[in-house]
Amino acid sequence: MAATKTIPNVLTIAGSDSGGGAGIQADLKAFSALGAYGASVITALTAQNTRGVTAVHAPEPAFITAQLDAVFDDIRIDAVKIGMLANAGIVRAVADAIGRHRPKHVVLDTVMISKSHHALLAPEAVAALRDELLPLATLVTPNLPEAAALLGTESAVDEDAMVRQGEALRALGARAVLMKGGHLASNDSPDWLIEASGSLRLGGARVPLKNTHGTGCTLSSAIAALIPQTDDLASATAEAKRYLTGAIEASVRLDVGHGVGPVHHFFRWW
Repeated sequence: MAATKTIPNVLTIAGSDSGGGAGIQADLKAFSALGAYGASVITALTAQNTRGVTAVHAPEPAFITAQLDAVFDDIRIDAVKIGMLANAGIVRAVADAIGRHRPKHVVLDTVMISKSHHALLAPEAVAALRDELLPLATLVTPNLPEAAALLGTESAVDEDAMVRQGEALRALGARAVLMKGGHLASNDSPDWLIEASGSLRLGGARVPLKNTHGTGCTLSSAIAALIPQTDDLASATAEAKRYLTGAIEASVRLDVGHGVGPVHHFFRWW
């Protein structure tokens, strides 16, 4: 009888989206859709829908630490996805816990601004994110404005600049960087995976649909769910990108809200 494959346990450390399309909610859906068990540490509560964010409440860092220790003290965690962290105190609490518990894989999604242009990370926290948390990451997944903010420079406008900025971010301590090209003024949406072994272009058609709420959360959480199952970052990232493309394409089957709607995480089953 063949051995039963172990289902990976994946932890999301992120904010809650009351509209269900991004943050913790998107992460747990992506984990489940891709065969992983999801645990969660909530770093912020947002009053949010498809039209935007109207309020944010961040718990005290000590409560974030309590959640993190409760999970790590009992559950084998095979990968961690980190999203919205709200402020410098929470960034430091998460960095401290990651440093103490040392999960094998850490995917850091540098969430700074929502699609409705609401700030999700205090400006003074950017340095803490860059200096204290980024060096602990297996993979960092910035979009172009986020990469520019971390580096204190202008956003990349072409793929050569994307690669240069990805290399600069990796030099800050992350093992790998996924530069997401969704902000490029081009007909496709290429991403670049920057590793010590070199740079890999992950091409992809730009899907002309408005339902893109939670795409960054979904991509990073999909990678976190797949890394323990593949033990290969490039293949996990490529498969996660294919999954996200399918989820965007199938989003027209959902009727959620009147603004920028969510992607369809369970398109392969529903």
